[in-house]
Amino acid sequence: MKKTISIIGSGFSALSASCYLAKQGYDVTIYEKNATIGGRARQLKSNGFTFDMGPSWYWMPDVFENFFNDFNKKTTDYYELIKLNPAYRVYFGINEFITITDNLEEIATTFESIEKGSGQKLVDHISQAKSNYDIAIKKLVYRPGVSALELITLETTKKLNQFFGTVSKDIRKKFKNDKLIQILEFPVLFLGAKPSNTPSFYNFMNYADFGLGTWHPKTGMYDVVRGIENLAEELGVTFKMNSNIDKIIVKNNIATALIINDEIIASDIILSGADYQHTETLLDKEHRAYSDSYWESRVFAPSSLLFYIGFDKKIQDISHHALFFDVDFNQHAIDIYDNPKWPEAPLFYANFPSVTDKTAAPYGMESGFFLIPLAPGIEDTEALREEYFDKIITRFETVTQQSIKNNIIFKKSFCKNDFIEDYNAYKGNAYGMANTLLQTAFLRPKLKSKKVKNLYFTGQLTVPGPGVPPALISGKLVSELINKSFSS
Repeated sequence: MKKTISIIGSGFSALSASCYLAKQGYDVTIYEKNATIGGRARQLKSNGFTFDMGPSWYWMPDVFENFFNDFNKKTTDYYELIKLNPAYRVYFGINEFITITDNLEEIATTFESIEKGSGQKLVDHISQAKSNYDIAIKKLVYRPGVSALELITLETTKKLNQFFGTVSKDIRKKFKNDKLIQILEFPVLFLGAKPSNTPSFYNFMNYADFGLGTWHPKTGMYDVVRGIENLAEELGVTFKMNSNIDKIIVKNNIATALIINDEIIASDIILSGADYQHTETLLDKEHRAYSDSYWESRVFAPSSLLFYIGFDKKIQDISHHALFFDVDFNQHAIDIYDNPKWPEAPLFYANFPSVTDKTAAPYGMESGFFLIPLAPGIEDTEALREEYFDKIITRFETVTQQSIKNNIIFKKSFCKNDFIEDYNAYKGNAYGMANTLLQTAFLRPKLKSKKVKNLYFTGQLTVPGPGVPPALISGKLVSELINKSFSS
C-alpha cells in the first residue's frame, strides 16, 4: 500500500516536492489555505489586467530545465519563454539610465563607455562568477544541508577566501563608478542580504544576470506555476484548496495527522512548504525544534510594499523591468537591516509585463507592478502605503518625464500585514531568511525535523535559500531525504 504524504502549502518548493514524491510512488495530497495555488507566486486578475503577485524575474533557466528534465520533460512542454532585450533598465536620475541588454559583449561595451577599462574587468569578473555558478549549481545547492562537510570539495577549497570576503568589497576592488557598482551589487539582493554581508562566492549571481540573461514566461510567472501543477496532476498529485491547517498531531514523537478545517486527516508523512516558523507553531511547544529567540536572532530578507496598477494608456519608453536607484542605495539598506524603519527615500522596482505580454492589459493600456523593499516586522498601515505610493509615482513621473498618476484605473496594494495574513510569513517577510555566511547550507533550519519523526520542511527558510530556483531545488532535496528514510 502506498504511503500517504500530506504537503502543507502550494508554493514552488511544495509543488516541486509533490512531483518528485509522486514519481517515487507516494500518495501525495497538497493542502493550500488560499483559494488558488502558487503561494507567494499567485496571480491576480481584475478589470482586464493580469498581475503576478510575487516573483516576476525568471533567472537561472537551467535550474527550471533541470527540474523538468528529471521527469523526462522540457520547459517547452508546459510554457514558452521569451528572452528579454533589454533585460532591464536602471535609472539614476532624470532621463539618466543604464540599459542592460541580453548579451555580455554589449553590456561590457556599456561599462567601458562609463568607466575606462571596466569592460574587460567585467568580462573577467563574469568568467569568475561563471566558475562559482558552476560549482554552486553542480556541487553545492543540491546537497541537503545536513553537514558542514557538504561544503568541502576540491573546487570550494580553492575558493575558500571567497567565503570570507564580501560581494561589496570584491566589486569595489574592481570597479570605481558608483552606478556600475550598484548594478553589480543588485543581483545579490535576490539572496535576501546586503552585498556587504554576502560572501564573495555569491558573485555567481552576476553570471545568472549577465551570463544567462533575463527571461519571461509568455504570459507571466504564473505560467510556471501552472506548468508544475499540470506535471503534478499527471503524476497523480491531489490538490485541496481552502484547506487551512489548524494543527499537526504528534503521537509518540511521530507526526501522524493534520487538523484541517476541524477535520483530522491521517498521514504517514507530513511535509510543510509553508513558513517554517509558522509551521512549528502548529506543533505543541515540546515538539518545536527552534525557539522564539532563535527566529528573532535570524537575519531575514526584506518584506515588501507592492502595488498592482492598471493604467488606461501605454507608458512611453519603458522597459519590462526597471530599477529606480535615483536615491541613496546604502541608506535604504541601512533602513532595512541596521535600523529597521520606513525609508525616507526608497529605492523601488517597477515591472511592466504588458510591454512583453499583450494579455497582461486591455488593448492600449498598461499593467504595472511596483515594489519597495522594507524591513520585516515594521508598522503597516493604509496611510503609510498611500504615502509611499505617492512618493514613488511622483519620482517615476519626474525621472521618466511623463505623467501617469491621473491614468490609474486600477490599484491594489500588498504589504507586511498581507504577507502575514495570506502566507503566515514570519514578521511579514517576503523572501525568507537571508543567505549570509552564518545562514548558509547546514547553518539553515533543517529539512527534517530534529524532534518529530516523519515531519519535513521545504522552502525559503530552509535549504538552499530564498528565490524561485532554490525553491525548486529545495523540493527535490526534501523528497530525496524522505525517500531515503522510507525506501530502506
